[in-house]
Order: sequence, then C-alpha cells, then structure tokens
Amino acid sequence: MKILTSRTPVANDAPFRLSDVKAHLRVVHSEEDAAIAAMAWTAAAEIEHFAQIALIDQMIRVTIFDPSPTASMISLPIGPARADTVATVLVDGLALAVTDFELVPGHRPFLHLKAGFFDRDPIPARMSIEYIAGFGGTAAAIPRDLAQAIADQAAVHFDNRAPHDARALTTSPHMQRIGARYRGVKI
Repeated sequence: MKILTSRTPVANDAPFRLSDVKAHLRVVHSEEDAAIAAMAWTAAAEIEHFAQIALIDQMIRVTIFDPSPTASMISLPIGPARADTVATVLVDGLALAVTDFELVPGHRPFLHLKAGFFDRDPIPARMSIEYIAGFGGTAAAIPRDLAQAIADQAAVHFDNRAPHDARALTTSPHMQRIGARYRGVKI
C-alpha cells in the first residue's frame, strides 16, 4: 500500500503574526521584515511537517494505492479536522456515497469505512480522500503554544543566519516539545 499526500492552502493568511515574531526576536525596526517573515514561514512549514498538522486551513488530498481490504479505519495523515469538515472519497475515480464512510474529526482524524466496503469486486486499486485540516483561517486561530513554537524556531533561524557548520542548524527545543504534543502516534 502506497500513500501520497498533498496540501492546498484554503486560506491566504500567514500562519503567524509578524509583529509577534519580531517581538520575540526583540527587533523593532522594519528593515528586516521580509527576512523575518521568510524565517517565520520556514518555521511554520517545519512545525507542520514535524507535527503532521495544518496550521491554517488546507485542503488535504490523500491517495492510497492498493488499499488493504482488511482496513476499515484509515488514519488520515494531517490534522486537525474540525467537526464541520466534510470529506470526499473517490474509489477508482468514482465518488462514494456519504453513507459508505464516516470522517471522524479531531486532532488525529480518521476515516471509518462502513461494513462490507471491500466486499465489492474487484477490490479497489486506488482511493482518494479529500478533507479540510487546520485550526482556522487566520493566525489568531492557531493555539498559543504552536504560535510560540513558530516564533522560537524563527529565532533559531534568525540567530544562525550564517552558520559555519551543519551542527549550527538545529531545531529549537521548544518546537520539538510542542510539535511532539501534536504529532500523531501510530499503533
């Protein structure tokens, strides 16, 4: 079973407030705003990748090739999915009826396929699942601990703008700790 995941932004807002990141860096002038914003964007992408989350609302598309016929629960790779999220499921290019599955929202969402789903002949070769993941459409919707982790990781980039060796490039301990809280666990 192979899985491909793609993200498409739904909201246009940045996943951080530049003023908050600058305050964390103790920068008051505006000459470095573009550079600091680039560092904050990088930090946000790093925490999204590390914690397997979407900070700002994104359309997530998961394509599963040769899905397991014994799987009735499919863990979705990116969270959180809100309770009002509606999923679209395609099986070999054809849309499933919403009565054939249930999207279980939350921090670690999953798709529950109704009994008898794999009783069809032939067994599906490909499934595509689309859903919205994220904390909301603006930086204000992001939990404070994640906003702080973004600012802290941006500070690591800011302080190490010209590293002399690869060991100087690192992840902030705060980002690691906070990201681990949000990261999915496989059982």
